[in-house]
Amino acid sequence: MPRQQKLKVYRTPIGFHDAYVAAPSQKAALEAWGSDKNLFASGAAEQVDDPALTAEPVANPGKVIRRARGTAAEHMAALPKDSPRPKRKPEQAEPTISRPRSRKTANRPAPTPAPVPPPKPKPRPDRGPLDRAESQLAEIDRTHREATEAIARQQAELDRKRRKLENDQAREREKAERRVDTAREKYEKAMAIWRAD
Repeated sequence: MPRQQKLKVYRTPIGFHDAYVAAPSQKAALEAWGSDKNLFASGAAEQVDDPALTAEPVANPGKVIRRARGTAAEHMAALPKDSPRPKRKPEQAEPTISRPRSRKTANRPAPTPAPVPPPKPKPRPDRGPLDRAESQLAEIDRTHREATEAIARQQAELDRKRRKLENDQAREREKAERRVDTAREKYEKAMAIWRAD
């Protein structure tokens, strides 16, 4: 048989009353008071050990016991006498205490909040401009390469023509030089015969 948790008595002020509850933990006390804020962290709630104050709440665990702080006459006497009682603004209204849950709902689990959908992922950056720029650069490189290769082919063709021209000129000059030598020999022989006559 599971061991029952030890009850502690907690108190929080509600208007002119104190709300007591016997609960196993501060969290359970906040649930009994119907508070969604941590009243203990702000100092608005505390644990009580006085036997005169804890007897009734311990006898009624989980039930909120309200006790007036002072008499109605004391409350009225505490009001300022020279100024009318200011009207309370809606946002300054006293916090209300929810009634203790019935046995049917006491064991029912608290409703779970709806799951928050995860944020939509950011859209991926557009790569289109980069792809277009890279494509243009590749096209420029290809055009330059083809133009350079065409010039190289033209240069090779010109070199071949120059070598052929130089070879043809060398052969023609060699033939012409032989003709000059032959003609010079004939002329010199003819001049020698002419002088001898």
